[in-house]
Amino acid sequence: MNRSIRKAVIPAAGFGTRMLPATKSIPKELLTIVDRPLMDHIVAEAFAAGIEHVVIVTGRGKGAIEDHFDHGFELDATLRASGKHALADKIKSQTPGVGSVSFVRQQEARGLGHAIWSARHIIGDEPFAVLLPDMLMIDDTPCLKSMVDMHSRYGGNLVAVERCKPEDAHKFGIVSLKLSGDGPLINGMVEKPAPGTAPTNLFISGRYILNPEVFALLENQAPGAGGEIQLTDALVSLMASQEFRPFEFTGRTFDCGSPAGFVGANLAMAMMRPELADAMAGEIADAASRLGLLHAKVA
Repeated sequence: MNRSIRKAVIPAAGFGTRMLPATKSIPKELLTIVDRPLMDHIVAEAFAAGIEHVVIVTGRGKGAIEDHFDHGFELDATLRASGKHALADKIKSQTPGVGSVSFVRQQEARGLGHAIWSARHIIGDEPFAVLLPDMLMIDDTPCLKSMVDMHSRYGGNLVAVERCKPEDAHKFGIVSLKLSGDGPLINGMVEKPAPGTAPTNLFISGRYILNPEVFALLENQAPGAGGEIQLTDALVSLMASQEFRPFEFTGRTFDCGSPAGFVGANLAMAMMRPELADAMAGEIADAASRLGLLHAKVA
């Protein structure tokens, strides 16, 4: 019987340089998607998949993330004194229970692999999930939930992948595949292959389920691209002794670490909310009309 996935790591120590100057004093993970911080959505995805304990890896200047997931006694009391019980209850329901979230400090900016290795003592000797907080992944069934279900059948290591246009494969981390008796297995990963050389058009999209043996590889791994400890390098090494399966995610993914992805996520999430959809449709139509008039004047 395959071991259940009880813990997840969310690496959140990066500087968020693509979103500067917004992230100069605000962690990128707390930038809001409509009216809820991005990190809230990621943590909620983890708990919806049955995760019992989330480990968030932070760095200098990220203390606000810890405060956000704490219970705000003063805010709760103020809202209830003002008769805003429904809002207070909503905030309380979105606050993780005591002991369900831990924080680890990545004291040096040494890459994604090093950030995940920093959580090794809390994860221990059991398989665990990794969710990259930049990537907001939307589907009827959350991506990690589908991956946990797949892991219960096959075990091993899983990597979420998505399809891109073949001509765009050089922009991403791409996996190569081999066939097995019970479905495809990943047998290689290449970061941003030269145009025309990608083995597939399946790119790595920000969710993993990994066995704990990856920690030993990360601990002794030499720096890779950018002088950092790269997770991909450790995964390629682990493939020599363990199976890796692709989980093809077919929902919608927004890279919220980029301005375009962040704005797109806000529009999509707002349109999914019945109380906002009509107003948003009007705003979008008005903006499109004004943009058309502007283009006409320029022409």
